[in-house]
Order: sequence, then C-alpha cells, then structure tokens
Amino acid sequence: MIEFISAEQTLPLRNEILRNGKLLLEDCRFEGDEAAEAFHVGYFKEGQLIAVVSFLPQGREGFSGMGYRLRGMAVLPEYRKKGIGNLIANFGVLYLKGKKVSYVWCDARKVAYSFYLGQGFEFISEEFEIQNIGPHRVMYLKLS
Repeated sequence: MIEFISAEQTLPLRNEILRNGKLLLEDCRFEGDEAAEAFHVGYFKEGQLIAVVSFLPQGREGFSGMGYRLRGMAVLPEYRKKGIGNLIANFGVLYLKGKKVSYVWCDARKVAYSFYLGQGFEFISEEFEIQNIGPHRVMYLKLS
C-alpha cells in the first residue's frame, strides 16, 4: 500500500540501502526534508515499510517553472524488480502534476540509470562522482 509518510520514517531505509547502514539515522536527513511543500512516499507490505522516496521543492539552474528534486529512493533488495519503485515514483510524479509542477530532477546513481530512463527521465549532465557513494548523472523529467 502506498502512503504519504514523514521524513523521519524514511531514515532507516535511506541508511540501510543508500549508505550501507554505516551512518547514524540523523546523518541520513536531507536539507529540505521538512520544507512545507516537501513530501515523502512509502510502500508498505504487511505493515513493513519496504520502499521510500522523497520529493523536495528545489529548482535547478537553467530550468524555468516550479521544480522538485527526487531524493532518497530506496527499495529493500528482496522487493526490487517487482515494480514497487515504479509505483512510488509514479505516485509522487502524478501528485506533482496535480500541483502544476514543471519538472522533477535527481542525481541518479549509475546503477539506477535504467530505472529513471524507464520513468521517462533524460540525462542532463555528464557522469560525476559523489565521494563514498559512486558515479551519478543528473536526470530530468518534464511534467508541464
């Protein structure tokens, strides 16, 4: 079941999946997590939170209109490749379309390029390295 969740609820999965469990939960917060227009989406299976994604109001230089940044997409390994990431990402995107948001962007990990391409995102940067995390590219999805 898909639900809006709090930023606090995203932290354990962010740490486990995106930081290999190496950080304190408090260190997994993103700037903007608590912004008034930010929202977080979770997928629950039998009461367990198995996937999360955050959408933070943040424009990108060179793009006009209202922009949101997708951050912290994390799905437990045993539930990957089952469409759950698609469900929560699409839920957030449809919600943003309803709010007349112009675009969504993200810093996509190399291992997730194909996922975001499948969602309709396109590359808008060359590959770059984020220390201790790995290669990324900026990706963009036009909404309106």
